[in-house]
Amino acid sequence: MLKVENVFKEYPTPRGALKIVSDISLFLSRGDAVSIMGPSGSGKSTLLYIMGALEPPSSGTVTLDGQNPFQLKEKELAAFRNREIGFIFQDHCLLPQCSVLENVLTPTLVSASSDDDVERARALLAQVGLSDRIDHRPAKLSGGEKQRVSLARALITKPQLLLCDEPTGNLDHKSADVVASLLLQLHRQQETILVVVTHSAELAARFPMRYELTDQQLRQL
Repeated sequence: MLKVENVFKEYPTPRGALKIVSDISLFLSRGDAVSIMGPSGSGKSTLLYIMGALEPPSSGTVTLDGQNPFQLKEKELAAFRNREIGFIFQDHCLLPQCSVLENVLTPTLVSASSDDDVERARALLAQVGLSDRIDHRPAKLSGGEKQRVSLARALITKPQLLLCDEPTGNLDHKSADVVASLLLQLHRQQETILVVVTHSAELAARFPMRYELTDQQLRQL
């Protein structure tokens, strides 16, 4: 379970504290899928990064399966993120010098990739329809194909939590629809906790649980 409890985030400025999110609580179990909308600058990405242990809250707590990642030492925190959390960003963030297969295997390199990891990577790439692109470099892929690679990469370690920041934001309508369908399909198969922040009302509407972040507050729609 992901528990976000009474989370506040603010940044110091010469004019005083800049509040980003205030007193946000959210409780999600395995298999839950949530979309979060809101205007630019509303704090959606900041909230996502707090959930993903990339950004500490100013106050409040975040726990995943009972573990507060912000209580871990830096090395342990990095290992926790790598093992338990998958990330998909608007920019696919693929390594240009690596093949599709190598990019998917990147999160496993911390503990040295095994034959099982390679087989899982191949299976994930087959599920996202990229078996015939497995040896290609990212430069030879379309935008939608690159994002499908990033989806496979995010799931390679079987994470509990899958966080997506505008996963279809850079894609044309057809590619966005394919990526969204695959995202939800693989989420259901693996029973992750899925949280997506997006400006796309069309993407958000596909989720059974929908929220809006405005005026620092998270409201269920």
